[in-house]
Amino acid sequence: VQLQASGGGLVQAGGSLRLSCAASGRISAINTMGWYRQAPGMQRERVATITSGGNINYADSVKGRFSVYRDNAKNTVYLQMNNLKPEDTAVYFCFGQFQNPLVSSAWINYWGQGTLVTVSS
Repeated sequence: VQLQASGGGLVQAGGSLRLSCAASGRISAINTMGWYRQAPGMQRERVATITSGGNINYADSVKGRFSVYRDNAKNTVYLQMNNLKPEDTAVYFCFGQFQNPLVSSAWINYWGQGTLVTVSS
């Protein structure tokens, strides 16, 4: 399984970006998908997650500004980021929890390569 993230870039404070992350490979089922981010010198932190049933969780710092959604037919998860702030600057990583095709009761987390989001003040 491979995850390909895209959509990062440079934006001014108050602007918007949409990140995409498409999964490919041998996929039988996907449970939770979502996004984490890591700013320079900081630990990776959870931004938003969405389960296959549509349950969503956001970090408090992005509530009301970011929206996560997925297209199950395309095995793709998105992160719409509005009203961006300089403190949102980070490398954003997508992840997905994939069913092990050999052991259906087991799930494996895969990560994308990261996409850089830079918000200027």
